[in-house]
Amino acid sequence: MSDKCQCSNGLHGISRRGFITGTGSLLGAAVLGGPATAGPAAADTTAGPIASGAHVPVLVIGTGYGGSVAALRLAQAGVDVHMVEMGMAWDTPGPDGKVFCNTTSPDQRSYWLRTRTKQPLSNFLGFPIDRDIPRYTGILDAEEMGGIIVYQGRGVGGGSLVNGGMAVTPKRSNFAAILPSVDPDEMYGTYYPRANAGLGVGLVDPAWFDTVDCYQFARVGRRHAQRSGFPFVFVPDVYDWDYMKQEAAGTVPKSAVAGEILYGNNHGKKSLQKTYLAEARATGRVTISPLHKVTSVSPAAGGGYSVAIDQIGTSGDTTATKTVTADRVFFAAGSVGTSKLLVRLKATGALPGLNGEIGKGWGDNGNVMCGRANHIWDPTGKVQASIPCGGIDNWDAGGAFAEVAPLPTGIETYASFYLSITKNPNRAEFTYDAASGTVGLNWQRAWKQPSIDMARTIFDRINAKEGTIYRSDLFGTDKVWGDHLTYHPLGGAVLDRATDNHGRLHGHPGLYVIDGALIPGNTSVNPFVTITALAERNIERIIATDL
Repeated sequence: MSDKCQCSNGLHGISRRGFITGTGSLLGAAVLGGPATAGPAAADTTAGPIASGAHVPVLVIGTGYGGSVAALRLAQAGVDVHMVEMGMAWDTPGPDGKVFCNTTSPDQRSYWLRTRTKQPLSNFLGFPIDRDIPRYTGILDAEEMGGIIVYQGRGVGGGSLVNGGMAVTPKRSNFAAILPSVDPDEMYGTYYPRANAGLGVGLVDPAWFDTVDCYQFARVGRRHAQRSGFPFVFVPDVYDWDYMKQEAAGTVPKSAVAGEILYGNNHGKKSLQKTYLAEARATGRVTISPLHKVTSVSPAAGGGYSVAIDQIGTSGDTTATKTVTADRVFFAAGSVGTSKLLVRLKATGALPGLNGEIGKGWGDNGNVMCGRANHIWDPTGKVQASIPCGGIDNWDAGGAFAEVAPLPTGIETYASFYLSITKNPNRAEFTYDAASGTVGLNWQRAWKQPSIDMARTIFDRINAKEGTIYRSDLFGTDKVWGDHLTYHPLGGAVLDRATDNHGRLHGHPGLYVIDGALIPGNTSVNPFVTITALAERNIERIIATDL
């Protein structure tokens, strides 16, 4: 069979132009693998932005999973913490009364300092679907580097604002390949349970799942997987499932059932704003400066570290330049942000003691996407909850785990859509270019081929069994595989290589990495529970021994 789109299967009874007009903007939002009833609650920023000349015991760079864990546990230990966040607080409604814009209607809130959207699904039936938007410090950064687009959350809460919330603990049998220097007994006995509790992880009600219209797409995915001999597994998530039941019943404002995810979720998702950061705020010891970007960290003459920070406006322009002193600094700017900053600081001599492992071991968690065109007797549903809750496990046999992901367009597409996480062995390195003063990544698009081959171990078999084909109209013209992106950047300051076995950076006491940069490229599942659990492990040791 051809890989090209079989439109009689894929869009029965819908015109091409009508689809584009009707959906406005198709995103494939819920492929991001991941608070809880009211609108988003921001962490405390009432103390105002950090002042130039300030001295703080601990400065945390970034407010994502690792940084939020560190801030909470340090505060609970009696340490005052200041967090700096490059993105906005996301605590103020826009003109439409909502903090976050909808998946199918991206506006200036959607993208980080872009004038045109850069959506994961760029095309449908030959039509490009990106649109012009005002330049603004929006919530999703589509950073193009080294042959790959890396999607990252920008705002207080980091990636928790924009992912699909799939809170997956890896199978213990896979753990030795994920973090070989870490004791699995302590992770599975203590830190994974602690992370799951802190994140508010829960599982969809299987009986409700079996009947509700917003998960018809996932039931189709389950049926196709099982008919081809693959196990379908329910996957935990950080959505408030009781709230989603009310959404489906029409008794509360719709959020996931309205397709909100990629540009934030206005109601039911338990982002870090509602979990770790809310707890940190309650201690009275944590303050946050949004729209602050760290540009340099170097040893201070009197001890500790001098940190240079640019305060920026919503256009991205620098509005103030500050220098503060911190006794200790935690790098938690995400795999890309932390790695790029450390590589530059080492290369420019600001932190000359960093070792040669800085910038190495970066991977994309094996991400690759695809769609399948189903027959007309397998509709996936007009209404699709944007929170994925199940996957197809062929990791041991074929090196792939596939989320059954929604396409929340509001119309029937007869399409099944998937984000696969694969055992891709390729790793990239960040390096500094002195001529341009920039840090680049040497990832190559061809390095995605192992991911495609591994994903095919699932979907070639399903297509053969069902008599269906791949969609070829989602990522360009006649292009089946979404091999141009990742939602799960990992590595660049790998644990027990660039750092010691608890995240302390070599050569500079008082500097720590506590985010996804520590994990060498792959977690076999969606990574944020592992990032959170590792941060819980590391900060417990750091508090006990360094403070």
